[in-house]
Amino acid sequence: MKLDPFYPIVDSAAWIERLVPLGVRLVQLRIKDMDEDGLRAEIRKAKAMCARNRCQLIVNDHWRLAIEEGCDFIHLGQEDLQIADLPAIRAAGIRLGLSTHDDAELETAVAAEPHYFALGPVYPTILKKMKWAPQGLERIRAWKDRVAPLPLVAIGGLNPERLDGVFGAGADSAAVVTDITLHADPEGRTREWIEKTHRWR
Repeated sequence: MKLDPFYPIVDSAAWIERLVPLGVRLVQLRIKDMDEDGLRAEIRKAKAMCARNRCQLIVNDHWRLAIEEGCDFIHLGQEDLQIADLPAIRAAGIRLGLSTHDDAELETAVAAEPHYFALGPVYPTILKKMKWAPQGLERIRAWKDRVAPLPLVAIGGLNPERLDGVFGAGADSAAVVTDITLHADPEGRTREWIEKTHRWR
């Protein structure tokens, strides 16, 4: 399986409606605090927009809703992985991505047989407090050796200027949150990311 090298992560369908028409081919909807009805509505809007624009939608965490809404890709963190019904996810034909931060988490993820692995934070990040130090490019190389041929997603502190190093170290896709959502011109920054990652497509 191949992932698009540009992997934005956003917290609303409104963001997806803004960014996906610009040429985004892969996006994650990550909503942490919302009631089920609201989540379902957001997933439906995001799914419809992605379908119209030939963009792969990945739903974060909410695997039950993803099954019910006919989504085809989810991403789980390690805590969510512990309580997720992997047989039900597989039975629904849903592909799976998993977060990893250290060796123990990588072993847990490998045992779950996902379709891709994510490693982070590669660089310092302002998105959330992390108990892990920045992983650096050498950890990307080490992780890629262990998970190949499955795709490896790098996340944490990424910007267009760091992409050569990240992809040169072996990452297949670069996930980004705040470099776009907190940018003064999110649409312009998205276009810059698309241009910068085009040669890795």
